[in-house]
Amino acid sequence: MSTTSQALPAAASVPSPWRAPQLTRRWWPVFLRNLLVWKKLAIPSLIGNIAEPLIWLVAFGYGMGALVGQVDVGGQRVPYILFLASGSICMSAMNAASFEALYSAFSRMHVQKTWDGIMNAPVGLDDIVLAEMLWAGFKAIFTTTAILFVMLALGISHSPKLAVAWVVLVGVGVTFSCIALIFNALAKGYDFFTYYFTLFMTPMMFLSGVFFPLEQLPAAVQAVARWLPLANAVALVRPLFMDQWPADWAVHLAVLVAYTVAAFWFALALTRRRFAK
Repeated sequence: MSTTSQALPAAASVPSPWRAPQLTRRWWPVFLRNLLVWKKLAIPSLIGNIAEPLIWLVAFGYGMGALVGQVDVGGQRVPYILFLASGSICMSAMNAASFEALYSAFSRMHVQKTWDGIMNAPVGLDDIVLAEMLWAGFKAIFTTTAILFVMLALGISHSPKLAVAWVVLVGVGVTFSCIALIFNALAKGYDFFTYYFTLFMTPMMFLSGVFFPLEQLPAAVQAVARWLPLANAVALVRPLFMDQWPADWAVHLAVLVAYTVAAFWFALALTRRRFAK
């Protein structure tokens, strides 16, 4: 009896992994550490992140664009390359943030045990997860900024509202870094990420209006697709490329914020539970 009665308070004192985030300014040294390491491989990293979206843009924008011509967007006819560019840059922000929050973060967490070493200092796990989330979002900034400059050079769009689009894309990177960190916390190995790309990211790319208007989809599919994070990102960015303000911008922004907050909380809880084992 005495042994059982003593064990109950100890078990009850274990904090819940779903408790509120306990964040401090100590996330900054972790973020800075990732930046200093990345600087050694900055050029190959940037080339790798930029090459693929530019290939998509050139191959489909000019090749398919010559066949498609113009696309109707909200009653306005726009060149297909403009339609594709405004969608593919959102896709690029998603991919850049996701790759960093999956493969690189998993390497630091599980393979290299970098997180364990950091937690020997007075830095909590919550601060590490926050730093990884912000770092993955920060990596997406480099990719989207470089692609924006290429689009400006190609004359795809010269709208002053591209500055607002850049801010939105920063938020898109943060949103998808939070979502990717959920899978990072669940992964036992790199092969696990195949599920994320095959079952989540790839279908979302084709259901979010990146390559063709959502109106081309069946009504039931549209109803689901309009709540996807990438679809809401595209709905915010595409009108800005067309020198227009997005309609229902508050709804699209609220959806992205909801995804970000919920995904970060969920990723943090799963990471806490993983490290508590």
